[in-house]
Amino acid sequence: MTAMVLLSGWGIDARIWQPLAPYWPAGMEVHAPDWPGYGERRAESHPASLPELAALMRDALPANAVWVGWSLGGLLAGALLAHLPPPRALVLIGTAARFCQAGGVSATELDTFRRAFERQPQATWQHFLRWQLQGEPTPRTAHRRLLDLIGPRPSASPHTLKTGLDQLANIDLTLQFTAPPCPIRRVAGAHDGLLGEATRHSADLLLADTGHCPMLSCPTALAAYLTQLRKEVTADDKHEAAT
Repeated sequence: MTAMVLLSGWGIDARIWQPLAPYWPAGMEVHAPDWPGYGERRAESHPASLPELAALMRDALPANAVWVGWSLGGLLAGALLAHLPPPRALVLIGTAARFCQAGGVSATELDTFRRAFERQPQATWQHFLRWQLQGEPTPRTAHRRLLDLIGPRPSASPHTLKTGLDQLANIDLTLQFTAPPCPIRRVAGAHDGLLGEATRHSADLLLADTGHCPMLSCPTALAAYLTQLRKEVTADDKHEAAT
């Protein structure tokens, strides 16, 4: 059976996916593993090396699954395609080939954010939470919902968070987009300020009335899309087995 593997983004652990839980169909196998250094794996070191990260995530990212990566989680999942057997499909939510892009977050903005994080990591993390929620229909409500899920402090160490910022600055998925080793589907919120307009409107699914965090503001639509994609992948598997 094809499983669904959900991967969180920068500064946020796997609890971000909990709002989708009521909308999965009965019997669907869904996993939300933490990245090394986050949540239940906080005691581990988050490696800067992608081969090292692949080795630590190998068991959590099987080939017979649909990988779903959000934001930095999407960048990391895409980058790991070069180091792990590819999944049945990869879904990227709020993720472009590069984090810094025209019309979205500029390299200058990210550099400024990284310097601020070095001075005040906790305050900068809290600022980022609000920043990424600006495109939601009710940002304050979304912020309260997010804090209810993950708490008022990051579950990752400053070192892990700094490594993640380095990955945001450096990962480039242009090759994976050009010659994908598996089907890649992109999902974007229509009001996601972290993505440029061209990136948003080239997505396979553009979710209206949401921004960078559709799992908070439109979990029903997001879960329905992922469920349908999994059905299509499973149907393809059955067809291949029959032939």
